[in-house]
Amino acid sequence: MLTGKNALVTGAGRGIGRAIARELAANGAYVIINYNGSKGAAEETLAAITEAGGHGEICQCSVADYAACGEMVEELVKRLGHIDILVNNAGITKDGLVMKMSEEDFDAVIDTNLKGCYNTIRHLSRYLLKQRSGKIINISSVSGIMGNAGQANYSASKAGIIGLTKAVAKELASRGINVNAVAPGYVETDMTGVLPDSVKEGLLAQIPLGRTGKPEDIAKAVVFLASGNADYITGQVLAVDGGMT
Repeated sequence: MLTGKNALVTGAGRGIGRAIARELAANGAYVIINYNGSKGAAEETLAAITEAGGHGEICQCSVADYAACGEMVEELVKRLGHIDILVNNAGITKDGLVMKMSEEDFDAVIDTNLKGCYNTIRHLSRYLLKQRSGKIINISSVSGIMGNAGQANYSASKAGIIGLTKAVAKELASRGINVNAVAPGYVETDMTGVLPDSVKEGLLAQIPLGRTGKPEDIAKAVVFLASGNADYITGQVLAVDGGMT
């Protein structure tokens, strides 16, 4: 389904990003596995892809670094010839009540989660415009739709991604470029694994389907939006959340 396509997935070393990278590769894409701090995790993702018969490579870059993102995109396009799919998945949390949240913690989450999306889109868009094709999928969150106590920074960043997605979709649509967002609900990852049991139980009670999500649930939605099956879909937010929203 994605044979011949090159896909850049940010934050693809673990969790949802790893599942997305593996699913894209399983559907024929050549996957660039972006990571920031954990080279070992990125190598594990690549090994899993290779063992399954897929193809890809790892690429280190902090998406919060505007200049570094430009260098990454330029080098990849120069060497590979084209990037067809961009999945902005990289994200961090620094939770806390807003009255106690430091400016540094607020800025760090915004810089990685929201500005990171801008940075990659900003640098890749000119190449996509020349190609007159491309798929951009931004990973938001139900926290960006509903808000979540103790996550003012994270919720703001994920809500911002929704606005960014809708604006950029309108800017790039005339050149055949689709821009959409996926909003995961409560998904079992390292990030959610550290939550107290009481919090997990409270989240589970909000899910009509009565179960938590798997990273693979998100990955399948991303592959759909990256494929030709979604050519007439742009500017949308697909909540993959078991009915939470």
